[in-house]
Amino acid sequence: MDSHILGPTPSSPRSRELWLQHAAGFILFRDIRRYAVGNLDPSLNEIARSAALKAIDDALYGAMMVIDGVTGALANSEYVVHLRTEVCLKNATTGEPIESMDLREGDGMCMGYHSWIEGDFGKDPVTV
Repeated sequence: MDSHILGPTPSSPRSRELWLQHAAGFILFRDIRRYAVGNLDPSLNEIARSAALKAIDDALYGAMMVIDGVTGALANSEYVVHLRTEVCLKNATTGEPIESMDLREGDGMCMGYHSWIEGDFGKDPVTV
C-alpha cells in the first residue's frame, strides 16, 4: 500500500485547478514511472540502466503529449478519434464528484513534466 496521503485541497479555484493537474502528474509518476523503474533488471550495468531510465522517461513524456493533444489522434476525412484524460476530485466517503477537468484543457502535462521529474509537484502540497 502506498504511504502517500492526499494533501489539503486549495480553496481558490485557480490554485485547485493547478493542484489537480499536479496531482495527476504525481499519480502518473508514482504509478507508471515507479512501476517501470521497479521492473528494471537489477543486473543492468550503469550504462544500460541509464539508457533504460531515459527510455522510461521518454515514454512517459510521449504519453503526456497524447494527454495534451499534441499527438494521439487518428483521423480520416469524416472522423477523428482522440483520447481524453480527466482528473477528478471526489468525496472519499460518498464518491460524489466535487470537481473534474479534462487535462487537455489544463496548463499542459508536458510543461509540468519537467518539474515533476525533479519531484516538484507545485506550491500547494499534493501529498502529506
